[in-house]
Amino acid sequence: MRRFLVSLVFLALAVGLTGCAANRYSAEFASSPNAPYTLGSGDRVRVIVFGQDSLSNSYAVDGSGNIFMPLIGIVPAEGKTIEGLSRAIAAKLRNGYLRDPQVSVEVEAYRPFFILGEVTTPGQYPYINGMTAEKAVAVAGGFTPRGYKGSVDLTRVINGHPITGQVPLTQIVRPGDTIVVQERYF
Repeated sequence: MRRFLVSLVFLALAVGLTGCAANRYSAEFASSPNAPYTLGSGDRVRVIVFGQDSLSNSYAVDGSGNIFMPLIGIVPAEGKTIEGLSRAIAAKLRNGYLRDPQVSVEVEAYRPFFILGEVTTPGQYPYINGMTAEKAVAVAGGFTPRGYKGSVDLTRVINGHPITGQVPLTQIVRPGDTIVVQERYF
């Protein structure tokens, strides 16, 4: 009987420790890294209207999520892909200004990402395409001696709402993300 109770205690302990070791990574960030990039406030885009040098220029997406172009005025850019913005600009130009506008848009500069917590130099950094959370920590000078190296907390705006979750260091970071490196306990 005593062996049975000891076995039961060890089994319960093993199950409890297994539950502690399980990864609790957030599924919201499991989207494909090849998903099309959507524009947001802080991005800078290069718009080329073929044959119209006066309209071709570099434009910043303002805090309202818009760009302002000569002739057509405000063009909403927030949440659009570069193809979507290109179509929106062409549609506005077609509406009384140009007969068949050919518009090309490319991202000239991505909005920055932010990293806080237990890193050597927390702050705002320019985004580098294909960056992982681990590379973001390296850009910020690496972990402090108290930094937890197992995962980070990531906040991303998805469908207009900020979502925060724990992610592995291999998680792809997107422009505008906020990364927090937590303190380890031992």
